[in-house]
Amino acid sequence: MKLETSEFQSLLSDGLKGLADLFEKHHFELRIAGGAVRDLLVGRRPEDVDFATTATPEEMKSMFQTAGIRMINNKGEKHGTITARLHNENFEVTTLRVDFQIDGRHAEVEFTTIWETDAERRDLTINSMFLDLQNRRVRFVGSADQRIKEDYLRILRYFRFYGRVVLEPGEHEPETLDAIQDNAAGLAGVSGERIWVELKKMLVGSHADHLLELMHGLGLTPFMGLPPDGDIKAMKLVWQNAKGHSPKPMTFLAAFFRRAEDVDKMNLRLKVSKEEKRLAKFLVMHRRELHKCPDNPDSLTPFTDFIIDSRELDTKLKIGSALQELRDVWKKSHCQMDKEELLSYVKL
Repeated sequence: MKLETSEFQSLLSDGLKGLADLFEKHHFELRIAGGAVRDLLVGRRPEDVDFATTATPEEMKSMFQTAGIRMINNKGEKHGTITARLHNENFEVTTLRVDFQIDGRHAEVEFTTIWETDAERRDLTINSMFLDLQNRRVRFVGSADQRIKEDYLRILRYFRFYGRVVLEPGEHEPETLDAIQDNAAGLAGVSGERIWVELKKMLVGSHADHLLELMHGLGLTPFMGLPPDGDIKAMKLVWQNAKGHSPKPMTFLAAFFRRAEDVDKMNLRLKVSKEEKRLAKFLVMHRRELHKCPDNPDSLTPFTDFIIDSRELDTKLKIGSALQELRDVWKKSHCQMDKEELLSYVKL
């Protein structure tokens, strides 16, 4: 496949052209790999571009040294990655490889020149794509059950990639969904922080309403800190109304919660930021009151009023806390401190 898109053409810098020419001169193949291919296929310019090659790390080092090209950051060399610097750009190039003795974190590697063999070690077809492949379906490479058991976070990566690549909802392979459902409990062992990173990205992608409903139906949500009786109907309604307005991930997810306690339980599991937790609680506690003005359906007055009231409440709580702190200081002084001394404790 040859790409003529503006996104692809924008990558063809002097550095990349020089890199490609060097590999061609030495009769090695060089291809863009993984996530960058996904971005190019959906019309997005990649932020980071990884390269795969048939050259071994030793062959790359010899080639770069002969050409007088600087190499930096050799930490990835044992896994086949060499980083070269051309025209003030860094290019990370990795030798095709096979992984052995995988335990979810560590692997011994063996280099290969066969593209299909390298693809088999990757978790999803999106990550196993090279620049000469075009496929808008997401599935696991090889056995879905095996890929998931190697790292249960791949369950959420599947849904995130689906939302970024597939044009229509509902185009899932039954075998993939069966493997995900069978391994749902494995998410219990994944840290909440990692789950929230993947979930946030999914929530701002395409088909998020379909995907969250599907995840709930497959029994994933209880292992992610989300309520087992989540409000699917409200969630889908909010998603449809918010389309095109770029809502925050938590704005959408909050519609799934039926009660404020659901937010607290979610936070215990996912460790979201204070701002995200506060937003979720605000929406859950006040959504019934945030109705539109009957005389002006497009008015934002009820929403701005609630924001102002919320800020006023925060101010009152802070003042109350400060007064209590001063009261404690005064008591510790055996009630001897005067006004000026107490004011010196006030944090301006």
